[in-house]
Amino acid sequence: MELNTYQKIIFEKQRPVIEKFGIKNWGWTIFYLLWIGVGGYALYLQIAEGHEVTGMRDNVVWGLYIANFIFFIGISYAGAVISGILHILQVEWRKPIIRIAEMITVIATIIGPIFILLCIGRLDRLHHLFIYPRLQSPITWDVLAIGTYFAGSVIFLYLALIKDFAIYRDAKLNIPKWRQKLYKILAIGYRGTPSQKRHIKISTNLMAIMIVPLAIIVHSVLSWIFGMTLRPGWHSTIFGPYFVLAAIYSGTGVLIMAMWVYRKIYKLDSYLTDKHFVYLGYIMMILGAGYGYFTFSEYLTDWFASEKWTSEVISKLFSMQEYGWWFLFANVAGILLPIVIVAIPKTRTPNWIAMASFFMVIALWIKRYLIIVPTLESPLLPMQDTRMEYVKYSATWVEWALTLAGVATFFLFFTLMSKFMTVIPISEFGDKEKAVAPSKENLPETEIAPA
Repeated sequence: MELNTYQKIIFEKQRPVIEKFGIKNWGWTIFYLLWIGVGGYALYLQIAEGHEVTGMRDNVVWGLYIANFIFFIGISYAGAVISGILHILQVEWRKPIIRIAEMITVIATIIGPIFILLCIGRLDRLHHLFIYPRLQSPITWDVLAIGTYFAGSVIFLYLALIKDFAIYRDAKLNIPKWRQKLYKILAIGYRGTPSQKRHIKISTNLMAIMIVPLAIIVHSVLSWIFGMTLRPGWHSTIFGPYFVLAAIYSGTGVLIMAMWVYRKIYKLDSYLTDKHFVYLGYIMMILGAGYGYFTFSEYLTDWFASEKWTSEVISKLFSMQEYGWWFLFANVAGILLPIVIVAIPKTRTPNWIAMASFFMVIALWIKRYLIIVPTLESPLLPMQDTRMEYVKYSATWVEWALTLAGVATFFLFFTLMSKFMTVIPISEFGDKEKAVAPSKENLPETEIAPA
């Protein structure tokens, strides 16, 4: 495939990244694999000895695993919604960031459902979920919705990669032969003809149109698993939009953090510019304000109703002897901090916005935990003469090991994918591209910057 001058500059900038797997990359990869190995041992103990090695009991049947599931599925939606909407609207500044968003979508959708498998027993009967599904069960809806969403996300990412695979195929990269053959297969004979361009454009537009409502539907279905349960703090009609907004909000934070890391490691300042951080910061601030409103509405209505069962959960969240500090951090770092950081011009910089995103993402994970555990620790019937571990949930090292293994897998996928494809999509930039023009000091010596 022939590249214009600007595309050549972008490709030459990223060529060493996909050609070489340096010492640092090997070091991080080994580190992630060690954590995954620890998680594998923890999983072996859980399968061999049962769920008694976890903190989950008859009363608190959910814990870290479900919080992780909701968190990872949630951040995947931001990639789909942001990349889908920006693609549909043809926003110019989307081009350098759209691939990172699509990568987040696919990777998080792979990892999230794994935590559901960790939470259930009798994995030997897992196939019964597909052979004998109960259509009246929200769990079945969730399986169908997530499966459809994952397939759509993979197709959306692949359609965006076909042109770049053709570029890698024809670039004579210094890579093993098996990778060259794989690029040739994945490019499916793309040569840049007008007919091929038209078909890919139409297909990508259709997938972008479908992926946005699909993401909203999937997280709504997930929220219904809670909202349709007669438990305090869950039985609420606000959970649908609340979950969707929180998912996009936390995913935006992960996208900003991923941009910041890639920009630092691969020296992509000319492409992932301050403007991209500021624009995504504005989106994060607006989403944070909306998320704050839903949070205030949720707890205000529960507190004002003063139902005994619900009041027990509210008391746990407000008590500094129980979950008060967690609740305070979740709302200050998850709502106020990002809004203040982006609202003040002096702190509206990539480093400050990335820092706010980091704390916000942690706060949103804690929020998922607070949705689940305090509710399950508030039984409807009094529980006398019961061991404390049956009433109070406390995660064991097995659960933490598997949680960290999931996070390590998330980072490992990002490391490997960035070595298999360029983080900045080359094919997105056409002949008339003028946005985010690279500075002269970042250009290869053999190239000339476009006028």
